[in-house]
Amino acid sequence: MSDGPVLLASDVGAVRLLTLNRPGARNALSSELNTALYRALEEADSDDAVKGVVVTGADPAFCAGLDLKEAGAEGAAFFRRFQDANCIVRIGEMSKPVVGAVNGAAFTGGLEIALGCDFLVASECAVFADTHVRVGVLPGGGLTARLPRVVGAANARRMSMTGEVVDAARAERIGLVSEVVPHSELLARAMALASSAAEVPADAMRDLKRMYTGGGGLAEDLAAEVAIARAYRADFDGIEGRRAQVQSRNREQISQEER
Repeated sequence: MSDGPVLLASDVGAVRLLTLNRPGARNALSSELNTALYRALEEADSDDAVKGVVVTGADPAFCAGLDLKEAGAEGAAFFRRFQDANCIVRIGEMSKPVVGAVNGAAFTGGLEIALGCDFLVASECAVFADTHVRVGVLPGGGLTARLPRVVGAANARRMSMTGEVVDAARAERIGLVSEVVPHSELLARAMALASSAAEVPADAMRDLKRMYTGGGGLAEDLAAEVAIARAYRADFDGIEGRRAQVQSRNREQISQEER
């Protein structure tokens, strides 16, 4: 558990920086963090003084996904709380530019948060994976709608079906991130890009985002994913054990890539 609030917010000029702050849990989305991030995104979108947003995590991770320890203890009730106020969905609905500063692991729901951003800047330490099916659940935050549009259908299916870990260099090659920078320079670079986007008149930016997100069948694909995910009967018993197996596998993959 982290000390202090689970989400940190600060303004630098017209850019609001939101930092997921549960480093001891690798910034996993608990109910508390989900609600805090959802409300912070709502506030940023309605604040005329805010022209851009940067989302990042407290080191060492960006976001490890949903808090499956909490989910395992509460079962379906945990997931029902996300239906009314879902930060993963809300980030993709922002009318203002959102830059993701991926400082570490962005796994599963954390990958969905990243995909909801307009584009991503990654630290050289960043790694990505979709492990939904490996822990017995299906994506419900837009992953199957957004990921193929970013990395192509084959790369998206490979990530989702294998759960393999994608390092920062490969993420840049397949188009998942727009840029990889040294870890120490990540936040400054993301803030600079968000500040540049914040210079665009608000009305023009809002309509530009509508052009990108409102066409190409994205809305239909998002709705289809939600419908399938809700119909799926997930086995919540043992979900914590399956998560532990996936975490062990991920650590082994990362260790092999670093050799």
